[in-house]
Parts: sequence; structure tokens; C-alpha cells
Amino acid sequence: MKDQNTNGKYNIKAVSTILGIQPGTLRAWERRYNIIAPVRNESGHRLYTEQHLNILKWLVSKVKQGFTISQAVALLDKQELEEVEISEQAEQDRSQNISDELLRALLSFDEMQAQELINRSFSIYTIDKVVIDILGSLLVQIGDLWEKGKITTAHEHFASSILRSRIGSIMHSFPHNGFLPKVVAVCGPGEWHELGLLIFTLFVRRKGFEVIYLGSSIKEDDIEVVLNEVKPKFLFFSCTMKENVDSLLSLVTSLKEEFESLEIGMGGFAIDHLPRSVKETYNNHIVGRTKDDWEEWLKSKM
Repeated sequence: MKDQNTNGKYNIKAVSTILGIQPGTLRAWERRYNIIAPVRNESGHRLYTEQHLNILKWLVSKVKQGFTISQAVALLDKQELEEVEISEQAEQDRSQNISDELLRALLSFDEMQAQELINRSFSIYTIDKVVIDILGSLLVQIGDLWEKGKITTAHEHFASSILRSRIGSIMHSFPHNGFLPKVVAVCGPGEWHELGLLIFTLFVRRKGFEVIYLGSSIKEDDIEVVLNEVKPKFLFFSCTMKENVDSLLSLVTSLKEEFESLEIGMGGFAIDHLPRSVKETYNNHIVGRTKDDWEEWLKSKM
């Protein structure tokens, strides 16, 4: 039953996170049931292929349905696994189709169609899936199109107003956990592109953090007033425009000197495209682009 594909790209920590099971459990399954054979890198660490991941996802789904792992392994056969893979690809295609339709509606200034597509997404997928994987990916596309001059500011503003309204209404519906530290979220100096910050803020709110959302850029002195009043553990900045990066980096440096215990994070298109040398200097403050990146960053600061 072992798979011979040697194109391994996931380490055991990544697979553990994706599946929601402990690395020790993965190792035990491999040892006892001989279901997969991860390749080893030069350091001797396990590397899992896409095929390995699909097999493990299938087994985990069966265990969640009430089967024991030994029963799930007994049920596993190549034909059924191939059907699962086809189903997963069809699901990805449907999600992409909705995203493509929504982009066309937004760029056609068709609010009714855009709202209908967003409603359809929420009826099919979880909130995280819609906001992060569909709307979040769409946000990156729109920002990239605007940055390259392929759409006008009017298109960007219209799309932003629609998405900001829906994401904002969802964000404020979640309760917060009083035992978790407070968070302040604001756009960097000169920034008025809020959508990336909204999506990240929704992610943090979903985890139970109390978030003071300030939105587009405010004066540096005003940020300090908020920090002194709220005394948050985290401060998150979003930066989309490359011309605003230097001001943000300078602000982060000065705030860190003044508020030593404050954990400051940065994200957004301009941060993602920083030169490598600058990224290395500010690596401790860069939260990343994906939900997994955000999870990892938060865990390292808690």
C-alpha cells in the first residue's frame, strides 16, 4: 500500500497542522499499518507527497465518521482514493469559478450579482473558507491588477466598498474571549486600503481576541494615545502601497523602542514585496500571507 512517488514537499509539522492530528500519531500509523512511506531529506526528516497527504486526509475523514484507524486502513483502496481526489479537484474548481464570477461582477460594477455570489459562497462554505480563501484571494488579485494599472481606482474603490461592508459586518458579530490579550489593527502611514487588514482582523477575531479596529491611516501621535489607553499586547499594521513602506518601517522601529513589550506585526502587498535584506531585518514583525503563516506568527508571540 506504500506510495512510491518521491516528490515530497510537506514536512511532518505541516502535515500535522493540515490534518489536525499529532506528529506522534502520524508516525504510529506509518509504523503499524505500513500505509505510506515518506521520503527523507538530507537531514533525515520525513517529507510527504500530495498523494501521501490525500491518503491521510481520507483516513482522517473515516476516523471522524466513527471508524477505527485499522478499519479505515482496511477500507482503503486505490479506486476509492482516486474518487476522493477527483471530488477534491471538483470542489477546488467550483470555488475558483465562484471567485472568477465575483471578480467579473465587481469589475462590471454589478453590485446585485456580486452580493448574490457572496451569499452563495456563504451558503456552501465555512466563514473562514469564504473570507480567507475566496474573498482574501480576490483581494490579492484586485490589488495586483490595480498595482499594475490594469484596473482603475474606481474599480478598486467599488470592489473595496462591497467587500469591506460584508467582511466588517461578519467581523463584529463574533464575541471575544476576555482572557486573551487585546489587539489594535490599523493601516500604516498614508494607507487607506483596508481590505487586507479587515481579513486579517476577522481571522484574529475568530480566534477570540478583542480587536480595536482603527481602519485607514491615523496620525502617529494618535496611535500612541490608543496604545497608552488600551495597553494591547499586539499591534498590527497593513501596508499596500510601496511608497508608504519606509514610513511604516520607521514607525515600527520607533514604537518598538517606546513600547518594548508590544508585539508589532506587519502585512500587506508592500510588505510581501520588500527586498530580501529588508525582510531579514524586520522578519520578526512580518506576519506572512496565509492563514498558516498568521497562526505560526501568533503562536510564536503568545
